[in-house]
Amino acid sequence: MTFGEQVVDFFNTLRFDQPLPDGVEAMNPYLLPETMDAVRKYYTKYYSDSNPRTFIVGINPGRNGAGKTGIAFTDTVRLENPCQIEHNLKPTTELSSEYIYAVVDAMGGPEAFFSKFYLTSASPIGFTHNGKNYNYYDSPAMLKATLSYMMEHLERQLAFGANRKQAICLGAGKNFKYLTEVNNLLGKPFEQIVAVNHPRFVMQYRRKSMEQEIDTFTNALANAL
Repeated sequence: MTFGEQVVDFFNTLRFDQPLPDGVEAMNPYLLPETMDAVRKYYTKYYSDSNPRTFIVGINPGRNGAGKTGIAFTDTVRLENPCQIEHNLKPTTELSSEYIYAVVDAMGGPEAFFSKFYLTSASPIGFTHNGKNYNYYDSPAMLKATLSYMMEHLERQLAFGANRKQAICLGAGKNFKYLTEVNNLLGKPFEQIVAVNHPRFVMQYRRKSMEQEIDTFTNALANAL
């Protein structure tokens, strides 16, 4: 199977049945036919080979990004342009997606970028609380409910064809802390975890320094190859 076929099979069978803290709901867009249609088109277009990729690992899908499209850090606007994927999804925009695709553009565009990199998240399933995005580390109970799930599903994704030299962690705080812990518990499949600022953080607090942030990110990506 190609890298892309493995990804599609992974998402097509992805389920979450762990008990969660009160008020927290799991968000699984892969149960929707229109999401899986977009996922198949995207991974067929950009991952129809067996080349290894460097993993870029976020926190968990957001409701306006991968929570709709099924593709990490990709809202419907970026799915249409620059990715050129036709879909039947309701329009959404996400700040993190805007930043990530600025990085994609700086690295030569989607075809060049996705031939070398794979966007994913520590938890492939997203969460909401009171209608807002909720992170896997937002409470001790939440972390307890998701840690083994994240370990299992990161390990499954490694089999797609991971570049084991480095993984890039999006988020220099808690996501870096727990992704490093997961990597250690799995026996260090990645030789090194390198952290850069999370896209949301950049767009909210470092927008005036966005070009510098992109340079830092692209340098980290180049060093990971």
